[in-house]
Amino acid sequence: MRKTISVIIPVFNEEENIHALYERLVHIAGPSSYDFEIIFVDDGSKDRSFAIVEELGNRDRRVKGVQLSRNFGSHAACLAGLTYAAGDACAFISADLQDPPELLLMLAAEWENGHDIVIGVRQPEGGRQRIFPRIYWKLVRRFALDSTPETGTDVFLIDRKVVKAVVAMGEKNTSIFGLILWSGFSQAVVEYRKGARACGMSKWTLSKKIKLFVDTFVSFSYFPLRLMSVIGITTACAGFIYALVVIAARLFYARPVEGWASLMVVLLMVSGVQMMMLGILGEYLWRTFDSARMRPVFIVKDTRNIDRAD
Repeated sequence: MRKTISVIIPVFNEEENIHALYERLVHIAGPSSYDFEIIFVDDGSKDRSFAIVEELGNRDRRVKGVQLSRNFGSHAACLAGLTYAAGDACAFISADLQDPPELLLMLAAEWENGHDIVIGVRQPEGGRQRIFPRIYWKLVRRFALDSTPETGTDVFLIDRKVVKAVVAMGEKNTSIFGLILWSGFSQAVVEYRKGARACGMSKWTLSKKIKLFVDTFVSFSYFPLRLMSVIGITTACAGFIYALVVIAARLFYARPVEGWASLMVVLLMVSGVQMMMLGILGEYLWRTFDSARMRPVFIVKDTRNIDRAD
């Protein structure tokens, strides 16, 4: 019996790229030994993205659409796609054609070899624009998830058992890729070269990058809390030593205690460290509070060609 691969594509104002992506997916699906379902998850687009998905769905039942009520973020959109996917395996791919759709068959080949998680790993790229992503992935690998590829990834293919595990977690304010890696199932990697964006401008803004960075570390690492402890102990020790120096200078060398400027510097520095620590604690507390409210990770506004009632 032919296996089905669900291709999940988060979409946010990508009306210029949907047709081209669909054509390439159909091209690789034709001669393949798999059945494909193509799930476009419209993450609160303001353009005609979902209307185009509806048009494609009317012509091709393999095209399915999930429209979210607002922009919840690409990782929430991926989770929505997993929730509605019916395939034996699910794959994520971007809508801007930077990740070649032909890569899916290479991922599927490794999946057939018995790996539950197959990661599309970018080949190393040069250029100044890759410095900060490299730093991010190295920090994640060092302090959060040691199974993270060094050059990063946006493409996964996961087995149905992994899909069930990730959907059951139901976590908010996290990285869907981090959850997949954290699950611990057997992994394989396939290298590929990331291409240029087909049309339009990237929606991956600086604020979204910062949120992902914070979400990843807060969700998968206690390193920020441990760092707070180290800074606190270091600051306390330095203050204690300095206090001994001041007392010794006054008692044994009769030196007057002076230095309004130095006192203000110390006060401001310690206050800044305290505020930073409160900010880190606030990030953890906010996510705990947000989870306790039991609000859904995403809200579905409409669907197309989705047979499941849930």
